[in-house]
Amino acid sequence: MNIVDTYKEDFLAYLNSAIQVKEPKNLYEPIYYILQIGGKRLRPILTLITCDILNGNIKKAYDAALAVEVFHNFTLIHDDIMDSAPIRRGKETVHIKWDINTGILSGDAMMILAYQCFENYEPFNYKKLLKLFNQTALEVCEGQQLDVDFEIRNDVTIAEYVKMITYKTSVLVAAAMKMGAIIAEVNDEEADKIYDFGLNLGIAFQLQDDYLDTFGDAATFGKQIGGDIIENKKTFLYLKAIETSNEKDKKSLLDFYKTKITNPNKVSEVTALFKKNNIDKLTVQEIEFYTNKAFEILETLSISKEKKEILRNFGKSLMKRTL
Repeated sequence: MNIVDTYKEDFLAYLNSAIQVKEPKNLYEPIYYILQIGGKRLRPILTLITCDILNGNIKKAYDAALAVEVFHNFTLIHDDIMDSAPIRRGKETVHIKWDINTGILSGDAMMILAYQCFENYEPFNYKKLLKLFNQTALEVCEGQQLDVDFEIRNDVTIAEYVKMITYKTSVLVAAAMKMGAIIAEVNDEEADKIYDFGLNLGIAFQLQDDYLDTFGDAATFGKQIGGDIIENKKTFLYLKAIETSNEKDKKSLLDFYKTKITNPNKVSEVTALFKKNNIDKLTVQEIEFYTNKAFEILETLSISKEKKEILRNFGKSLMKRTL
């Protein structure tokens, strides 16, 4: 068992002891379900690793790690409702397995449970953690709204898109790491570097998610392939294709993304247009850019070479989701 698996196993044991089904079952069973159906546990593991690497008391990091994981899964329940997504991690989404109202209410309860996780911290760290959590939670909502807005806009730029995924996805990865740094009580400058490392790693992670949504394998990806295309998501792939394609291909893409009316050939034809214009390769290059940017920040941290290598290897492992 490698070191990351150890962090994951220990965190899951803590999660299972903290989150259990109780009455009313129709509120808590969906919460237990979403938290049990897999996932890499990227964010809580990063909280634990960061705290440990910075010589903090890792036992004190479990509540913050749990807050991050519960909040993340809360956003997934509500995102799946907004996207009408049928599958999450290879399983039925909560609103499909139960219903939309249950998904909304169970998600709301998860947000409250996430806040409760911070109650065990001493006032100084509690204030820092809660301030970071509130800022992050609001940015995630802002990112989600931008994502929704982009569906009806035809003038979205790549810079706007990167801002959207930074808020919707990356800030939570960054915050997860900074929470570990706060609990380890490092100085603010070092904590900010940790945050920036996580931010760039999170952007790379989301770009890879976009890539796998079109070019991945449903069995290993755990989500419906082509979902972003069906929902007319203005992902990096689409925006790069609009930027680099000839007028004929650009017009075809614009036509495909004008409507959500079911077209059985939409996913295959848009994917073919992406491949024709080398969008798969250009997306991989962008993923590598942000991954390398994260590793450059990593080199500036005041920790040993061996500890930097742990974070670097973890970052590399995230980028090997069958690209």
